Amino acid sequence: MKHNALLSVGLTVLLGASATFAAGCGAGSNEGGSGDSQVIGVDYPRSDTDFWNSYIKYIPQFADELGVEIKTTNSQNDIANLISNTQTFISQGVKGVVMAPQDTAAIAPTLSQLESKKIPVVTIDTRPDTGNVFMVVRADNRAYGIKACQFLGTKLGGKGKVVMLQGGLDSINGRDRTEAFNECMQKEFPGITVFGEATDWKADVAASKLQTRFASDPDIKGIYMQSSFALSGTLQILKQRGLQVPPSDPKHVFVVSNDGIPEELKNIGEGLIDATVSQPADLYAKHGLAYVQAAIEGKTFQPGPTEHGSNIIQVRDGLLEDQLPAPLVTLDGAPIAGEPTLKFDDPSLWGNNA
Repeated sequence: MKHNALLSVGLTVLLGASATFAAGCGAGSNEGGSGDSQVIGVDYPRSDTDFWNSYIKYIPQFADELGVEIKTTNSQNDIANLISNTQTFISQGVKGVVMAPQDTAAIAPTLSQLESKKIPVVTIDTRPDTGNVFMVVRADNRAYGIKACQFLGTKLGGKGKVVMLQGGLDSINGRDRTEAFNECMQKEFPGITVFGEATDWKADVAASKLQTRFASDPDIKGIYMQSSFALSGTLQILKQRGLQVPPSDPKHVFVVSNDGIPEELKNIGEGLIDATVSQPADLYAKHGLAYVQAAIEGKTFQPGPTEHGSNIIQVRDGLLEDQLPAPLVTLDGAPIAGEPTLKFDDPSLWGNNA
């Protein structure tokens, strides 16, 4: 496995040493005796969704726990803003950067610039299409699509029509969730027709396309929202069409979302939606900061299981990804397609503690 100059220095953290990292990995210290403050630049990707606002809330909390100073910006889902914000971080002399690029192709030149300046980068939730970062911290987004497919396919008995409100296909997340959902449906539930609607992660676009789809296909029986950005509009449309009825009613439209925000968990309990995949907003913040701190201190990592219940994989030569757990959440916590789920009021869910 090849490493760039930054990744190869210092202490190599082997699989059995993950516990040290999970416990803090020298939090707040400056190993090597340089005495420099560990200033980390954190770019928030957007602040127009409950999920990312929760992430934003967790960042200062875990920065305090780790003993690092942070400087923050918000790129507001605009790659040009992210590039500009990164230049600001460089001018401020940050030692590392945490970012969540929504356009995973266009960020490559900026990553190359940071690498040339030996400023380690950790990306959260998204993985760059090309270029190197110290660590990618996300969950298995293909598993998101598969879990949604298995839930809807099982509930519909393998027949009917479903709408997939896709995110942005310029994002690895949108592509992973879309491809996995489609492949699962074609293989396991060929009797289900899938209508894919690209939304660019925009709530108004999602609502408009869902409304149009219902007009042409009023017998839609399932909806997969790739993110909670579409939650409000979807519920409003279902209410307008008289489709907010219990699962026992033949008119019921099964809805599975993706994020695990408090509103989704509440909606599951109230019967307004049926399931969601819980993305770990809290762990994205915690481990994103911890990995960039480890990079500053000269540590490196290898593929394999971690002590915090995840698995590091090698995505490509020189690029590692820590895939954090993201459970399917349902009303009763019953298994779906033989796979476990968590009940909506499970106290382990970050959305029940936000």
